[in-house]
This record gives sequence, C-alpha cells and structure tokens, in this order.
Amino acid sequence: MGVETVVVVAGGHASPGGVPDLPDGAYVIAADAGVDRGLALGLHIDRAIGDFDSISASGLAAAEAAGATVERHPAAKDATDLELALDAAIALRPARILVIGSAGGRLDHLLGSILLLGDARYGAATVDAYLDGNRIAVIRGSRTLTGMPGDLVTLLPVHGPAAGVSTSGLEYPLHDETLPPGTTRGVSNVFAAAEARITVGDGCLIAVQPGPEREESL
Repeated sequence: MGVETVVVVAGGHASPGGVPDLPDGAYVIAADAGVDRGLALGLHIDRAIGDFDSISASGLAAAEAAGATVERHPAAKDATDLELALDAAIALRPARILVIGSAGGRLDHLLGSILLLGDARYGAATVDAYLDGNRIAVIRGSRTLTGMPGDLVTLLPVHGPAAGVSTSGLEYPLHDETLPPGTTRGVSNVFAAAEARITVGDGCLIAVQPGPEREESL
C-alpha cells in the first residue's frame, strides 16, 4: 500500500514569501540542497538523495542525525537530483507528489524540471509543484484548479499533443480541442470563477498559475 503524499524538496534559491501549507504526515524526500530548504521549512526529512555537491555539511549532518536515510550518487550521473528524487517518490506508490523548489537562477534547470513533472513515469500520482512562486499542476484526465477571478493560468501540452481538451470556468474556453506541442494557444487564459475544470482526453497538460505567491494550500 502506498503513502498518501510524498513531498519532494528541491534545491535552488528559496522563493520570497515562503511556500503553501504542506500536508501533515507526508513522506519527505529532499534532493541534494533541498535538505537545507526542507530543514528551514521545519520539515522532517525521511530520505536525502543526490550527489550532495550543493548541500551544506551542517544540513546533511542534521538530517542524518534526525534519522534521514541518505542515498548518495556520483556527480557524473545521467539524471538530475530532482529526477532521482521523483523516481524514489513514485516507487512509494503515493496518491500525490508535491514538489517544492526553484530554478536556482538556471533557465535550463527550470525547463528540465517542468518537463520532468509531466513524464509518464509519474502518471500514477497526482503531481503538483510550487516553483519560484508559480503553482504548477500536471493534468491527465480531469482536474479542478482553484484561483480568483482574473487570475492567470497557462495550459501547455508536453511530451506530445494533448487531445480532447475542454475547459470550464475560464474566460477563453476550449471545447474538445487538440493542442500540439509548442502551441501558445493555452497561454494567459484567465479564471472567470474561483474554480476551473480542465479535461484532457489523451496526453498531458502542464497548468501554470503564475505568482504573486499566495499563502494557501496547493
């Protein structure tokens, strides 16, 4: 039986304004310097994964002293620390994976991380992320997003076309449409109500709700 929620804490510079409320009792996996961020958030880290080239020595020591399992990987590897952490997360068969992190000033890392969230390997879980003040939801099938009227949301197809896309609660509705990779059709839509329902018949969408950050649960 899998766990309900796995929180994956990534490294990078901490976003100003903090993060949303995190679920109680979640299993926490920290990717490299995500250990330092997780400790700063007051989280108990269950597992630390990475090559540990950017973590503080004191942070790693504190996590180990608190009982964290440490999984070390060589610096020359074929996956980012975040990918290793997500692989470990999905192996626990959770209902949900919530990623807390940032780009750390690297556009390539940010793009890689967003594409990684939509990888089919993690499709058995509901995947959400909070990156640099942006709320991100991976949509397969149907999901309901929350916001305020006037809030922006962008819908981006990843890893292939998203077919049968329909929306309700948005100012610019979509009706059983196909969004090919690279299209900007879904950019800068607007919440018309407090909830928006997004349905995807086949494929995967990444929904991005830009900042400003809000003090609320994802």
